[in-house]
Amino acid sequence: MKPTLCLLAILIFTTNIVAAPPREPMDEAISRGLVFLKQNQQNDGSWSIAGGGGGGFGRQNFGGGNGSGDPAVTSLAVMAFMSAGHVPSEGKYGKAIEQGIRYVMSMQGRNGLFSAPQSGGTEMYVHGICCLMLAEAAGMTEGKVAEELRQRLEAGITVILAGQRKVGAGRDAGGWRYRIEGSDADLSVTGWQLMALRGSRNLGCDVPLDRIKSAVEYVQRCHDPISGGYRYMTNSQVTVPCTGTGILAMELCGKEYHRSPEALKAGSYVLKSPLHAGSHHFFYGVYYTSQGMFQLGDNYWKSYRTQLHALLLRSNPPRNDGAWYGGGGFDDTRFGPSYCTSMAILALTVEYRYLPIYQRFEEPIEKDANDP
Repeated sequence: MKPTLCLLAILIFTTNIVAAPPREPMDEAISRGLVFLKQNQQNDGSWSIAGGGGGGFGRQNFGGGNGSGDPAVTSLAVMAFMSAGHVPSEGKYGKAIEQGIRYVMSMQGRNGLFSAPQSGGTEMYVHGICCLMLAEAAGMTEGKVAEELRQRLEAGITVILAGQRKVGAGRDAGGWRYRIEGSDADLSVTGWQLMALRGSRNLGCDVPLDRIKSAVEYVQRCHDPISGGYRYMTNSQVTVPCTGTGILAMELCGKEYHRSPEALKAGSYVLKSPLHAGSHHFFYGVYYTSQGMFQLGDNYWKSYRTQLHALLLRSNPPRNDGAWYGGGGFDDTRFGPSYCTSMAILALTVEYRYLPIYQRFEEPIEKDANDP
C-alpha cells in the first residue's frame, strides 16, 4: 500500500474510534459518585453515617453513627444505584445492591419496624426510608426475591398505618412524626411515609385510600396560601425543602392532585427561592425539590433543572473522590458523604426514570396561567 493511502486509512480508522460523543457532566458525576459508594460499602452490606454524634433531620441520627451501619443511609445508597439503572444481582453493582438490601432486611424487627439499636427518637424516618427502598427494589426484581421483598414491605406498611395520626390529633391528623406513638406530626416525616405507601400501592399492596386522603389533608394544612410554600409543621415557617416535600406528596397521591393550584404555586415559590450550598438541609432539599419539580414538569422542571445542575455540578460539585460533601448544612455534615452522595445522585437521576416512584403523568399538559 502506498504511504499516502496507508496514512489515510490510519486517519479514517482512528477518527472512527474517537467519534463517540463525550459523556455529559451529569452522567460523569453520577458514575463517579456510584464508584465512591461502592468503595465505601461496609462488609455487612451497609453504609454508615460518618462522624456520628447527634443532630440530623430531627434531634438524633437516623440510627447509626461512629462507623456503624445505618439502615436509612443504606436504603438511600441502594436507591441511588437503582436510580441509575442498576439492579440487584446483575452487572457490576448487582452484588453491592443485593448486599445492601439484605442488610436492611436484617434490621427489621418482629413487629415489622425497620430500625437500629441507636435509632431511638427517629424511628419513623428510618422506617419510611427503608420501606420506600423495598418497594422500589421489589418493583425492579422478579421471582422469589420480589416476593420476599413484598412480604417484608407488607409488614412495614402495617407499622406505617399504625403510626399515622388519628382524627383526634386535630390539625396533625393524617400525618406522621418521629415515633409511632404520639399525636403530633410534621411534613418531613410524613413525606417519607407517603412515598413508601405510594410505592407499595404501585406493587398492588393493600393501602386503604382513606389513609391516603387523610394524609393529603394534613399536607394541605401545611400549605401557606400567601407565599405558596409548605411549612415543616402546620404552625411553623415555610421552608424550601418542605415545599419540595409538599409538591411531591400532592403529585404522588392521585391524578386529581396533579398540577393542583397549590402545587403550581409551590413550584413558583421553589423557583423564586433557590437553595444554595450552605442551606439548612441542603441535600434533603435538592432531593425533594428535584422530584417535586420533575412531577410538575413543563417549564417548572426545565427552569429548575438548570438550578439543580448549577448547584450539584458547579457551586457544590463532587470532590476528587467522586463524593458530595455537606457545605455546612445541619444534617449534611453529620450524616456524611455517603448520605450526601446518595441524595445528590437521586436528585440528578430523577429524569432517568428508572425507579418506579420517579414515573410521572405523561398526558399532554395544557399551558397553565401560573406556568413560569
